[in-house]
Amino acid sequence: MNASPNPFTLPAPLAALTGRLPAYPGSLLLVTALNLGVARQLPGDVGEMLRGKRLRIQVRDARVTLDFTWTGSAFAARPRQTETDLCISASAHDFVLLAQRQQDPDTLFFNRRLVMEGDTELGLVVKNTLDALELPVLDLQQWAPRQVLARLAALRPGARPADPLYPGTRP
Repeated sequence: MNASPNPFTLPAPLAALTGRLPAYPGSLLLVTALNLGVARQLPGDVGEMLRGKRLRIQVRDARVTLDFTWTGSAFAARPRQTETDLCISASAHDFVLLAQRQQDPDTLFFNRRLVMEGDTELGLVVKNTLDALELPVLDLQQWAPRQVLARLAALRPGARPADPLYPGTRP
């Protein structure tokens, strides 16, 4: 888990575009992922500490800010908040490296590529909890068009293994 000397950042024209997108749909996607991967494993004492806290993920190079909270039973998206209890910011690339477990949060933190602002005790609890949880590793290959189409085809009523949308099968 070595920090790359020149981390990738989104090109300015792409960042200008993503920075204009409404934040709330992105927050909904984030909390859906958190609820699927984290919520069931969240220790009770951590859940109590997070309850009602205003949390923010800021993707600096994409100019994207995602606000959310823990309700006590699930993460919930929130519209942009003026104040937060904890803000975690990094580049899109560094967040992907973290999700893929290719980079250690402490390394990014000490290299000033991952920044936590606000309640430092809460930030340490969040970091330590995420380190301790058995989280799925983000595999970007599963989002390749062929894999997505195969999963969608499997959800269709009456889909069968010989369906042409299944990669590697005969119609």
